[in-house]
Amino acid sequence: MFKTAITCFLAIATSFSFLLSSPPPKSFYHSLYTSTSLSDNVSISHHLHTLTRRPHVAGSEANAEAAAYVLSVFTSCNLESHIASYGVSLTYPVSRSLSLTRPPPQPPITFALRQEIYEGDPYADVADEVLPTFHGYAKSGTVIGPVVYVNYGRVEDYVTLKEMGVNVTGTVVLARYGQIFRGDIVHNAFEAGAAGALIFTDRKDYGGGSDDARWFPDDKWMPPSGVQVGSVYDGTGDPTTPGWPSSEGCERLSKEEVEKAGNVPLIPSLPISAKDGKIIMRSIGGEVANEDWQGDKDAPIYRVGPGPGVVNLSYTGEYVMATIQNVIGIIPGTEEPDRLVILGNHRDAWTFGAVDPNSGTAALLEVTQRLDKLQKRGWKPRRTIVLCNWDAEEYGLIGSTEWVEENREMLASRAVAYLNIDSAVHEAGFHASATPQLDELLKQAAKQVQDPDNSSQTIYDSWTGSSNSPVIGRLGGGGSDYAAFIQHIGVPVADMSFGTGYPVYHSMYDDFIWMEKFGDPTFQRHVAAASMWGLVALQLADEEFLPFNYLSYAFELQKSTKDLENEVSGKGISLIPLFKSIEELAKAAAKIDNEKKELQKAKGWASTWKKDQYKVRELNDRLMMAERAFTDRDGLSGRPWYKHLIYAPSKHNDYGSKYFPAIDDAIEEAMKLNTAKSWHTVQHEVWRVSRAVRHASLVLNGKLT
Repeated sequence: MFKTAITCFLAIATSFSFLLSSPPPKSFYHSLYTSTSLSDNVSISHHLHTLTRRPHVAGSEANAEAAAYVLSVFTSCNLESHIASYGVSLTYPVSRSLSLTRPPPQPPITFALRQEIYEGDPYADVADEVLPTFHGYAKSGTVIGPVVYVNYGRVEDYVTLKEMGVNVTGTVVLARYGQIFRGDIVHNAFEAGAAGALIFTDRKDYGGGSDDARWFPDDKWMPPSGVQVGSVYDGTGDPTTPGWPSSEGCERLSKEEVEKAGNVPLIPSLPISAKDGKIIMRSIGGEVANEDWQGDKDAPIYRVGPGPGVVNLSYTGEYVMATIQNVIGIIPGTEEPDRLVILGNHRDAWTFGAVDPNSGTAALLEVTQRLDKLQKRGWKPRRTIVLCNWDAEEYGLIGSTEWVEENREMLASRAVAYLNIDSAVHEAGFHASATPQLDELLKQAAKQVQDPDNSSQTIYDSWTGSSNSPVIGRLGGGGSDYAAFIQHIGVPVADMSFGTGYPVYHSMYDDFIWMEKFGDPTFQRHVAAASMWGLVALQLADEEFLPFNYLSYAFELQKSTKDLENEVSGKGISLIPLFKSIEELAKAAAKIDNEKKELQKAKGWASTWKKDQYKVRELNDRLMMAERAFTDRDGLSGRPWYKHLIYAPSKHNDYGSKYFPAIDDAIEEAMKLNTAKSWHTVQHEVWRVSRAVRHASLVLNGKLT
């Protein structure tokens, strides 16, 4: 009896001593991470100001200097840091010209193609470092032809023109930005028979919408001379190394092989300003365009042509083998160092990049500094956190894609999730997109971060608004660096930002002054972006059980399949295999959720828990690997780099996100051909997706058949 009492006393004393000496729980550090004691809007402002002092396009000296700055911050925060360099094929403008011949008595006009410096511009001394306005990977050549106005340059816009009796063959099309990826605007023009393409920034979409509107620096709107530049390459990664990394001495496609692959344009193109677009628009006659094709209330009447205005478009670009630099920083995990939670943002910009992308870079550096402060207070992550600052995203997601292709096998077996922020701040209003198993995690994190524009509520409150639940987008589009992770190797992903667009996008007016005056004057939105980003990362890195919910995934797939039902109604297509596989996924998701709860209960029994720790690891592996099962080694038909059968870009809009992209592509083709064979292909793609969903269920169940 006495021995028993002594034993109990020693056990209690030991437990008490352990409690006194044990470190705080992870949740303590997570709360500390989002506290005002660790966040620093002044530091974020300094980072952004430093990063945007000069234009820093990929491959430039200025961008190498920006990489060195990011590396210095990583190193000062005690990250294991290095630069991963790649030699990649980029293009730069050599010469370009544009002239318009108008009906007499109007004289011909030659356009300056220059963005104007405004009075008092603090960046006037480095404005000549901004590249001349051009499209990355544009086709070199000279074309002369009458102008046809094609609205946003979508496939359906060409259908409308055909119905109006307008022949586009041999013309130069005038399209406006705003609905689809610029590369698809040029590709669609080529498919319609056009000889060249001009894309202008319409005042209706970017300039405030009337003659009364003021523009930057007096207001947020794009100045009349502002031009949205950007890439027209609709592939992913270095076009000379499709599917493999651009390492030193590697195999490369020739320029001719790149063109034959179909991802770079085959007709010349130029981006132009609203001012120049308006002049060209006035030279177009023919039928009046539809109401929804018109400009703002003070714009001239938009007609479709062709002509009588004739343009002479000339562009010469050069391909250059340039060195790009990804900056990588690592915080090793203490318990599961081989499990990776990856955060990424790109650094390169077409001009100064205050919004796109360096608001995100500044937020990444803020996350880095806060994690360093946590480490100094005793925090250590369970799993490894990898912080990535990508290069050459603007040309075609090149830096992130080359890194993923080089590290494909390790990432496929070790990556828990990838969390992306491109432009952290455009304006007010939190937005997030993700693969569905991360939905609940994002919602819970948003409940813990204060809304930067209303201190009386959380981000979740403002994000939800008057609805029952916030809207979470999906990531099938190719708009940022998450693409290689989800669409190529099947890693769960999320993407976050405040706002979703801004008027001076990809122009020389995207500078620190614009951000300071209109985007985020107090830099509190940047603080909130860093809080959300880091908090989601901490929970993925530290939670014993991965916070994934595949019931959300099953629900999303069920909803998408019901939408698909309407598309194939009356076409003899059976969706029963797909519905059945989704039902199996829901059962597997519920089962693994119950397993998790049982293991959590067992945690209270120390002797049992030691035996069950390996079960936690095995369960987490199933949660991590289920996303990989949605990929197919053959990829999409005609687009084999895209392996994911649930999420990939729309065939005619790289920005557009599609559920079941292979099925969608097959339906589009079948609608055109309307043959038994084409509809049989649709059914085949339904079966293929059904098999992928079933594979995900098998992974979640964790047992061999």
